[in-house]
Amino acid sequence: MKQSPIAAREKIPFIDIVAQHDDLLPEILEAWERILRNGMFAGGPEVAAFEDEFASYLGCSETVGTGSGTSALRLALQALGIRPGDEVITVPHTFIATTEAITQAGGRPVFVDVEPHTGTMDPARVEAAITDRTKVLLPVHLYGQSADMNPLLELARKHGLKVLEDAAQSHGSRYHGRRTGTLGDAAAFSFYPGKNLGACGEAGAVATDDAQVARRIRMLRDHGQSEKYVHQVEGTNARMDGLQGAALRIKLRRLDGWNALRSAVARRYTARLRDSPAQVPEPAPGRDHVYHLYVVRHPRRDELRTRLGEAGIATGLHYPVPLHLQPAYRSLSLGRGAFPHAERWAAEGLSLPIFPGMTDGQVDRVCETLLAAMR
Repeated sequence: MKQSPIAAREKIPFIDIVAQHDDLLPEILEAWERILRNGMFAGGPEVAAFEDEFASYLGCSETVGTGSGTSALRLALQALGIRPGDEVITVPHTFIATTEAITQAGGRPVFVDVEPHTGTMDPARVEAAITDRTKVLLPVHLYGQSADMNPLLELARKHGLKVLEDAAQSHGSRYHGRRTGTLGDAAAFSFYPGKNLGACGEAGAVATDDAQVARRIRMLRDHGQSEKYVHQVEGTNARMDGLQGAALRIKLRRLDGWNALRSAVARRYTARLRDSPAQVPEPAPGRDHVYHLYVVRHPRRDELRTRLGEAGIATGLHYPVPLHLQPAYRSLSLGRGAFPHAERWAAEGLSLPIFPGMTDGQVDRVCETLLAAMR
């Protein structure tokens, strides 16, 4: 049986996290061999060195490595003083880790809608959601672009609130010249393997200029210990392991270059798709975009995704069910229509393949297939 022209063509992955290691493999294996020989698996000098280097890269005083981005969010909220019953304002258009961290720290998520053009927290909707129980604003830097932080920081100062940035998707991006992760009281990063800066497993970090916050997170991630077997508080086991610290040190030196490659892919997508029926991502003024994801929007999103899949092109959905409509948050009693912009992003957003090393030919084939499907 003859293969169809589509079947015969090379498949295009949504992301290629294997290819990036081809050039890095000897360096990573050499670093891992050192750890295998010195036994510094939980924390250790590689993690400490990464924490210093990542803080220097961001331009903040300290970063504290954790076992995942979710634990970074939770420990940051605890270190900022969240107590049972406290409210944390965030958005429904994000991964559930954002709100898991709130509830697991003892808080209660309060949602506000997102900006229609960026999908990030709409500052104009925040003040109406603030109550005497509100303690933290938790904006999400989505898809590689910052939330609009200046008005949020002004609101926080006005109402005496803390600001925690969810920077899980914004490694290296800037807001009016400053790195995301250095704008609020603290920021949580994820180094899940598919991120712009991804570990070879699970890892995360909290960035802060507040020495007390950093000190508390260091205790909380290590069973509340201030020194061995002296437990000031109950904590958890959320340490970054040495193997991940070593890999992240090596990858951090390539991050800006990888982000530049992502931006080149995004520019090519935008040039080909700007005049199409699909709505393409456009960086907001003063907000650099590092394109962790390249998300287009179209009312026939599911049909387009099927057509791309039939052509051997993998895509993603981020995120097809907004959090206020998830079964896990049924107790909040928020129905459809509560946050229309978030719901539209969820219904129309389609994440196209993007990764460092993606070729012009691959981008062009994605665009040609998508344009044909929209016709």
